[in-house]
Amino acid sequence: MTLISHEASLPQPFGEPFARDPHAVYAALRAAGPVHRVALPDGSAVWLVVREADVRAGLSDQRLSVDKKHSATGFSGFSLPPALDANLLNVGPEDHLRLRGLVARGFTPRHVDRLRDTVRAAVEERAGHLARRLDGGGEADLVAEFARPLPLRVIGALLDVPSGDRERFSGWISAMLTPGSREELVGAIGAVHRFLVDLVAERRARPGDDVLSDLITARDEGDRLTEEELVSLAFLILGAGSENVQHVISAGVLALLDHPEQLARLRAEPARMADAVEELLRYTSPNQTAIRRFPTEAVEIGGVRIPAGDTVLFALASAHRDPDRYPDPDRFDIDRADKAHLALGHGMHYCLGAPLARLQLTLALGAVVDRFPGLRAARRADELRWHSTFRFRALRELPVTAVR
Repeated sequence: MTLISHEASLPQPFGEPFARDPHAVYAALRAAGPVHRVALPDGSAVWLVVREADVRAGLSDQRLSVDKKHSATGFSGFSLPPALDANLLNVGPEDHLRLRGLVARGFTPRHVDRLRDTVRAAVEERAGHLARRLDGGGEADLVAEFARPLPLRVIGALLDVPSGDRERFSGWISAMLTPGSREELVGAIGAVHRFLVDLVAERRARPGDDVLSDLITARDEGDRLTEEELVSLAFLILGAGSENVQHVISAGVLALLDHPEQLARLRAEPARMADAVEELLRYTSPNQTAIRRFPTEAVEIGGVRIPAGDTVLFALASAHRDPDRYPDPDRFDIDRADKAHLALGHGMHYCLGAPLARLQLTLALGAVVDRFPGLRAARRADELRWHSTFRFRALRELPVTAVR
């Protein structure tokens, strides 16, 4: 077992080279060792776990808690108010299971199947809009015109969020994930908080047939939720449900355009789209790291002893390119035999919305492949702009054209 000291000055791997190519940085880290003591951009110290076997095992290790009360360093993260922080990603096992059981009823296979027509209609509407923008040799931003509005419409329908408010909410979440300043972050958090409190109040006054109304009933009649938990769950469903899907769609389209032989396979065999979605989740998932963990006792990961209360980050993006798990991991291949990945979580924190996410990705990418045979990227790869942090990496825009 290796013991690593707490240096006064720690390496910071999340600088400009990481923003340009995180996979190259992760490859160097994996080669150097399984676990690294590093500094985040704000200077706080974390243990970064980079090899797939350790990441997968750690995500299901009950000694590693997401509850910040186990932090010995005063970890604050986004410094969310309690009404946004009491969700599934921040509470201990007992509360997690209680909250998960309440929310899960909105994401059963039966409920997701009921949403199939909603998803298909949203895909058709956005694909038609994109086609009109591209008609006659025009250029369009696939992120703004297709990838972003689609999951906003679907999750908005799930919670019955007014259509005019969905784009505003997405903008606030984007500002939280990649803020230009501390003031922008604080402003976005405040805006999200006020919006959700008002939404809950409006839905309580006029309940409907939606997941948020069901959660309010559980809060008011069964007393199974606190008010903070109610608002926090709405925040998690809206934020996670809209952000991750849109970024896999946009990065997925780019990956397909960059691999024309794979794209041709999908056009010839559209039934293979389910395989393509799983490979794209491994290859393009926007989440660089999982939600931080805090050991409730000293643990050993990859031969490294980590004290209780320290902050641990599991590098999902690194795990997905680990050659010890995936042969030739930087290759995008819909025929890859090992389709297991961690993009939708693992263990207790496996994504409740995974069936709905897969449905949206399958139908959205299928529509792009089927309806736009002449689709081309309108910028070189080195001209594309990305949001890139240690948490998250996603395209800012994807200009495309359609060749007839």
